[in-house]
Amino acid sequence: MEAGWHLGARLLYAARPFLRGDDVAELQVRLARLGFNPGRIDGIFGAQTEIALIDFQQNRALEPSGTLSRATLDELLRMTARAEASRLVTDARDEAGFDTVADGPIVITGTAPLAQRVAARLREHVDVHHLPDTPVDEVAEFANRSGAAVVLSFALLDEVLGIHLHYWASYRSHSRRGERLATELATELSHYRDLPRVELTGMALPILRETRMTTIQIEYGDQRSEVVERVAEVITGVISAVFHK
Repeated sequence: MEAGWHLGARLLYAARPFLRGDDVAELQVRLARLGFNPGRIDGIFGAQTEIALIDFQQNRALEPSGTLSRATLDELLRMTARAEASRLVTDARDEAGFDTVADGPIVITGTAPLAQRVAARLREHVDVHHLPDTPVDEVAEFANRSGAAVVLSFALLDEVLGIHLHYWASYRSHSRRGERLATELATELSHYRDLPRVELTGMALPILRETRMTTIQIEYGDQRSEVVERVAEVITGVISAVFHK
């Protein structure tokens, strides 16, 4: 359903639940090309997108309603027609490190044994909230509300032959911080020959999309206790080091 919306087919505004769709993603891309920061290009019309839209409207002497009206859309299309090749301000800010990094707790979700081990180890160093049986939307709401620094989501899947690390990525954008953290985890895990093979992939999984901070989905299939302990040790070391930088 989200992929069926095109920009201009409906009014876009701040609503509860948030409006979602490819039209929202297109709006975010066009605002970002003009230098108005809508936050992550995720197709979700949240508070940051509303602020960016209001900034654009004020800049163009339009009614600052925060709603994508026909007049606002016409002006947006006219302006972005000149800026098709420009970089997104969201990418530039991410690369330059201008966006603030939350300093709240680390949120861990999942009932997998690895989630439990990492949560137990990390509690010795930082503030940790483990939400084992909580639905994805509630985990994301808690993490966003509490200003979590990092979210780690764990899944034990029999069909996974190795360790899969996923960070947020869509066809329009990706999380550079998520990619960096996942890459650092993959690098450290790959140093141990007795551990399963590690794969790194950008994806648009719900937990990655709904959370505003750096989030990593960790999937694995090897349940041997020695493997779980070693992987937990590596993940704890990397996260602790990143958290205290």
